[in-house]
Amino acid sequence: MWGDPAHPPDGVLRVAGPPDGAVRPGPVRRIGIGDALPLLLAADPGACSGSVRFWAAVARTALGLVARGRLLPGVSPGGWDAWRAGPLDASDADHLRALAAAMPAQARAVPAGPGLLPAAAPLVRAFVDAVADHLPRTGEGPYAGPVPVAVPDLRGWAAEAAAGVDAGVRVSLRLDPERLDGDPAGRLRLVVQVHALDDPTRLADLADVWSGAAAGFGPDARVDALRAVRRAARFWAPLEQLLTRAVPDEAELDDVDLADLLDTGAAALAAAGISVHRPRDLVTPRTQVVAGDAGDGPGLLGDDPFRLDWEVALGGVPLTPDERDELARSHRPVVRLRGEWVLVDSATRRRAAAPAAPPVPVVTALGAALAGEVDLDGDRVPVRATGRLADLRERLTAPPEPEPAPDGLAATLRDYQLRGVGWLHRMTALGLGACLADDMGLGKTVTLIALHLRRAALGAGPTLVVCPASLLGNWEREITRFAPGLTVARHHGPDRALGAADVVLTTYATMRLDAGVLAAHGWGLVVADEAQHVKNAGSGTARALRTIPSAARVALTGTPVENDLDELWAILDWATPGLLGSRAGFRRRWSDPIADGDADAAARFARLIGPFLLRRRKSDPGIAPELPRKTETDRPVALTPEQAGLYAAVVDDALARIAAADGMARRGLVLGLLTALKQVCNHPAQYAREVDPVLVGRSGKLELLDELLDTILAEGGSVLVFTQYVAMARLLERHLADRGTGHALLHGGTPVPRREELVERFQRGAIPVFLLSLKAAGTGLNLTRADHVVHYDRWWNPAVEDQATDRAHRIGQTRPVQVHRLITEGTLEDRIAALLESKRALADAVLTGGEAALSELSDAELAELVGLR
Repeated sequence: MWGDPAHPPDGVLRVAGPPDGAVRPGPVRRIGIGDALPLLLAADPGACSGSVRFWAAVARTALGLVARGRLLPGVSPGGWDAWRAGPLDASDADHLRALAAAMPAQARAVPAGPGLLPAAAPLVRAFVDAVADHLPRTGEGPYAGPVPVAVPDLRGWAAEAAAGVDAGVRVSLRLDPERLDGDPAGRLRLVVQVHALDDPTRLADLADVWSGAAAGFGPDARVDALRAVRRAARFWAPLEQLLTRAVPDEAELDDVDLADLLDTGAAALAAAGISVHRPRDLVTPRTQVVAGDAGDGPGLLGDDPFRLDWEVALGGVPLTPDERDELARSHRPVVRLRGEWVLVDSATRRRAAAPAAPPVPVVTALGAALAGEVDLDGDRVPVRATGRLADLRERLTAPPEPEPAPDGLAATLRDYQLRGVGWLHRMTALGLGACLADDMGLGKTVTLIALHLRRAALGAGPTLVVCPASLLGNWEREITRFAPGLTVARHHGPDRALGAADVVLTTYATMRLDAGVLAAHGWGLVVADEAQHVKNAGSGTARALRTIPSAARVALTGTPVENDLDELWAILDWATPGLLGSRAGFRRRWSDPIADGDADAAARFARLIGPFLLRRRKSDPGIAPELPRKTETDRPVALTPEQAGLYAAVVDDALARIAAADGMARRGLVLGLLTALKQVCNHPAQYAREVDPVLVGRSGKLELLDELLDTILAEGGSVLVFTQYVAMARLLERHLADRGTGHALLHGGTPVPRREELVERFQRGAIPVFLLSLKAAGTGLNLTRADHVVHYDRWWNPAVEDQATDRAHRIGQTRPVQVHRLITEGTLEDRIAALLESKRALADAVLTGGEAALSELSDAELAELVGLR
């Protein structure tokens, strides 16, 4: 019934329902495919019915087909324009069959005979076609506008365009070497094969289908196969000779045709869903690149580019020089080698004739050895590493070994920290950069101090640490505490001067201003702490950091990927320039395929970056067993009558204005609505920007916070209260002052000396409540005095909240930590909380894209998200 106007919007249909699965009448509501898709794709698999899970899986399959361009125009039985999914290759057809076989009875709710439910396969196909018809309609006119157009005169054209899609068969092509040994010219036949779409095991040559000798093919199979052959000829011209034959069952290929098939034809046919099969009697050589040793440059890895050589092999055994010469001299696409017929395309022949491939930089060769492939002129080519490059790969992929604690370190390092020092020393000694991405609170700072001492003992130069302003004091205290023999200096403030010191500390803002001065200094190591600050490679801060040379670079971050893989590219491209290629190349080769679910690309990418990124979590076995438990609790709270009325009024007013806007204006209105609603949920006084507000009795969240504080403080506890709004933090500050509760407030505008003073007062227990701006205090600070953390409002990315929580739940914490998340019931916060919980471990587009992604929702989806329930 998808998109079928014959059925009313609502009615009674026969459905199979619990508990016995019996088919009985039931009320239904009919919705359009455009409204159904977002609901299905956002459904939580763990909290929805089996039928919803099933149709969500079908929806994702349909989206995948559309994303791959599997679309063909058609004409419905009523004469309307309609897109359909196709052409389907064998794997697509198999997947749809598997989905149909898995369809639960409850997923079928359409008119049918008494006590009967319809077959699954037609329903699956109808839904997939409905998605295919809905998504491309973004313009006007036939096949483009949202309203169907009558096009009965296009039925013949559409049938020809969709040949093999609506039919019960598809065709493939098989190279047949039967005549090779008896034919002096060594010509090949290309045989047409017919596949039954409803049964993947039913396969026959077209000649047998045509004569009726092939069992299991219906009376229309000949016509359907002929249409499919005619369609195939549009994608590879030499197949047109089939259309001149009485039976279009096979074509004879001369050398020109065969070479064209091997070079471009097979790929063009495959893109159209038509496979070309090569039997075992025809061997295809494998080409790969062999990466040899670099030149004798002065660097440890060699400064000269790595030499690459093409290697051509049969059955895994490289060709001898004589065999390569024979293959290169042959002008035919079929060559006899080692007693076998070998298919040779023009690229393989060129590589055999000229085995020297373009040399690549050292870091590119290393990345190729790790990933097992290299990008040459846009083509991904397998790589076999040899010699020094293979040895280096083995060294880098070996598990990190503990490094003995260096002299001068006044600390006892845990085993995983000693391994971290060993790993960092191995990477930096090779002149390679690294990213230490341990969870917050696992001791990245002391690990870097130990690394500096280890490198200094070998004569390395001073270390420059670039960090947020709030962490200057923490770095200075940690160095003084754990390495008292080191001199440390701050390069910060109005009267700064770059003097001699073992470790120099500066902020990102100061580094950006003084990049030239810092670049002129000889650094043995540059450390970017909280490296997510330079995740935007185009920012002025990131560009300035790249201009500061050093013998080695280390990035420290608890969240190497907050939003997308581009951020990881930015961090690693600073630490080890060139490893991941250009940003555009990175997106083409890695980011986009991984985002599309390419598991093979994800595995290769993990092999590539594995040696350069060390990621340990508190939950990993043996990492931090002494850490106390952390308990996270969502605290639902009702809106006050004032909040509920204000919330509904804001929604009604904003949705009306959003419906009348488009483009950037609409996006701005949506973002304004989301911000306004979160402020209403916090407190009406924040939304109204009241100068002298009455705070008590107007906010459900504030009342719940009071209850939590009463309990926490009565038990002698300390609490961190995070909010993303400084204005809300000031209202809370005023409220706590009225209560007589000791407190402090830290936000982005708090001067560095004042920040350090506030942290010190809280840590020694002088104040029990610490109000914190999430962006200004969500990273780096050590606030283990707190045994409670309150998130007064929610952030869009759970990783950001986790970092804030880790101010308390980190090494040095001796008490269990209780995390409280305040969520107003029936509001936008409620729906976002559900999404965060269900997608917490995923790089989900809506969550990580934040409010900007939500601004792309349709009016109906937006109303569903923000409506008050």
